[in-house]
Amino acid sequence: MIFPVMKLRILTPRSLALGLALACAAVSAQGQKKQQQPVKPMAGPRATALRITWLYISPDTGAQKVDRVQIGREMVVAEKSGPWIRVYANTDIEEEHQSDAPIFGSNETPPPISGWMQAKGVVVEDTPNGDQVLMGEAANQEALASDPRGPANAARSARLLYRRLVEMFPKSPLIAQAAWRAADILWQIQKADASTRPSAKERDAYLRDQMDEDELKKVIKYYPHTREADLAAFELIDNKLCGDWQGSPKCPEKESEYYEKYASEHPDGPRTAQALYLAVYRQAALADMEASDGNDKKKDDAHNRARDLAARLKDKFPQSDFTWRAAALVYKLDQGVPVYGIDQE
Repeated sequence: MIFPVMKLRILTPRSLALGLALACAAVSAQGQKKQQQPVKPMAGPRATALRITWLYISPDTGAQKVDRVQIGREMVVAEKSGPWIRVYANTDIEEEHQSDAPIFGSNETPPPISGWMQAKGVVVEDTPNGDQVLMGEAANQEALASDPRGPANAARSARLLYRRLVEMFPKSPLIAQAAWRAADILWQIQKADASTRPSAKERDAYLRDQMDEDELKKVIKYYPHTREADLAAFELIDNKLCGDWQGSPKCPEKESEYYEKYASEHPDGPRTAQALYLAVYRQAALADMEASDGNDKKKDDAHNRARDLAARLKDKFPQSDFTWRAAALVYKLDQGVPVYGIDQE
């Protein structure tokens, strides 16, 4: 998965209400607009665009442009005319999540609009292998998001395409992976944003900006006992961690418990080896903290705990980098080499 460093605020997409779209404003020959009354859009298949695409008031590139449909936007196809389709498209920015909404009042969001667009580069829910196409293009956008030269909105485009796959192809074998990737992109961007806030250095987790857990929890709920559910559960630990330990033994001690619990509940998960290593590191750091405070008994307990966890890693994941890294930490502890803090030998 990507870990984009972006100053992009990803917001939760709004579901397209099939029965609440407005017709576009008709334009006269003199270029003057005449407002129409809202009408119910025709029922039709859902669709999304793989590229930024212009909407026109008629199926002609010489016609007046209505707006642009961004990659991954939500659409309903109303009718077709040769290589053109008329759609009701959600072209505005994504709707804010409830946790981001202002305390007083709410932001106005434009209704979906209607227009004609070229059908090329559009995936409809009856497109053969459409789920694979969306997964592939989402992965392309995700790769671009990790490239410093990539488009500024690549991460958001990837996230929207993954979400469209989930919505448009509910029987796809790719649905769990797409749901996880969409949730992960949002989590990583919120995490990067939270790390820039002054509160990021607060010791207690509740004093820091929290990432929105809703989508990750839905992955666990709707796709239980899957690789994606294991990945989602691991990421949720982020919200429980101390921002800065500030030399407090309670932080590594508690965090070690979180990772050990995860490893016990997900013994064969894709992040289990990493969780065990992170627990080893925290026990090693705890041993150093207790030693500096003169608590020899607690130091020895943490040292032994780190050794036991490292042995568990070696037994379960003998060829993992995390196993070897844990062995290096235990060796340092055995040799009296500090793992946490400034060396003062």
